[in-house]
This record gives sequence, C-alpha cells and structure tokens, in this order.
Amino acid sequence: MSDQLKYRRILLKLSGEALMGDADYGIDPKVIGWLADEIIEMQRAGVQIGVVIGGGNIFRGAGLAAAGMDRVTGDHMGMLATVMNALAMQDAVEKRGGFARVMSAIQIHDVAEDFIRRRAIRHIEKGRIVLFAAGIGNPFFTTDSAAALRAIEISADLLLKATKVDGVYSADPAKVKDAERFEQLNYDQVIERKLAVMDTAAIALCRDHRMPLRIYDMTVPGNLMRIMRGEAVGTLVDA
Repeated sequence: MSDQLKYRRILLKLSGEALMGDADYGIDPKVIGWLADEIIEMQRAGVQIGVVIGGGNIFRGAGLAAAGMDRVTGDHMGMLATVMNALAMQDAVEKRGGFARVMSAIQIHDVAEDFIRRRAIRHIEKGRIVLFAAGIGNPFFTTDSAAALRAIEISADLLLKATKVDGVYSADPAKVKDAERFEQLNYDQVIERKLAVMDTAAIALCRDHRMPLRIYDMTVPGNLMRIMRGEAVGTLVDA
C-alpha cells in the first residue's frame, strides 16, 4: 500500500466543533471514534501523522474576550480545552489498537509531554500518531496557526484542514445558492479574497514556507485515504 501513497507525512487540523457531532457542546463518542478509525487507517497504510485539534466545542477564548473577559486568560482556557480534546482522541486511537502521544505547548506534565520538535518527529517516525495540544502556547494565535506551524516544523508533505463542506467556495454555499467552488487556489488569492479557509496568519505561514494545504469534507468516509493516494478531493491551496 505504501508505494501507492502520494503523501508520506501529513498534519491534520480538526476543529473542536468537529467533535461535537449534532450536539451543542462537548465530544460525541461516535464522532471521535470514526475520526480515530480514519486516522488509524492512514497510519496503517504507511502515513506518518500529526494532528492539531481546536477547542471550540468546549471553550472559545475569543468569544468570552468579546464579552469582557481578559483575552489572555480566555486564550489560556482555550488552550486547556484543546488538551482535553487531544486526550480524548488519544484514548479513542489507543482503544482501536493504535499508538498516540499528546504533546502540549504548555507544561502539563501529568497528562501530556512537552512539545519538543525533535522528539515529536521521532514519535512520528516510530509510527505514533502525535496529537499537538495547546496551540502554540501563546495567546492571540489560533489553532489554525498552530497547525500551519507544526506542519512546517515536522516537515509535513501536506497540511489538511477538515471541514463539513467539500472544499472552498466564493461564499457560504448554505447561504448563497450559486457560490463558486474552487478546485485550486494560491495563497495570495485566499488572502486577497478573504476566503474562510484558515486565518490570515496561518495562510501566510503556509505561503512563506510553501506548505500545500488541502481543505476537504471530513464527513465523507474514505476521503482521507483518497487524498493520500493523490485524488483531487476538496480544494488545494498552494503556490
């Protein structure tokens, strides 16, 4: 199988909201279970995997900051939410026979390893799924930026952004009937058109380090493996 793969090492970005399923809050065990199944299928096919998970299903610091909470405090709380999600994913992966490590950008030794780049790469090379938690460890930066940064640091071949739509559109396809769907874009087009792909800092990081980004629909079973084989699933953003 491994000789059929286009990508050997990837960074997968999952939003915290992706873990909620149809609920309004928290983690849906069925959703995190099938996500773990898809990730393990890739790993067993020979793909080396890093994962960044957001925390919006539990806590969103920017939202409370807008309501009056100190932004730094709110962002630190959001980082802790991502640690909770990473631990839940680790548990789901290991219950299915996979091997996973949670590495946190903030020190929380009783539940996660500190993020050390060389150690993370070593885990990945040994076939462990590495779950990067707590963003980049600093306030004012989103988990999108963390995903772009970690993808660059581990020398990933591709950054994947999991969504619930089949790519990038010129407008919200749920609101605009004739919104245009893009097969491919370059980084500057995404920034100039203000397309809701990832935040601008993340796109700029990808552009400056020539990290290709693919946005795909995670709700379609098998999409991850299709992408690994080089199929044109979703929207590709590159140079």
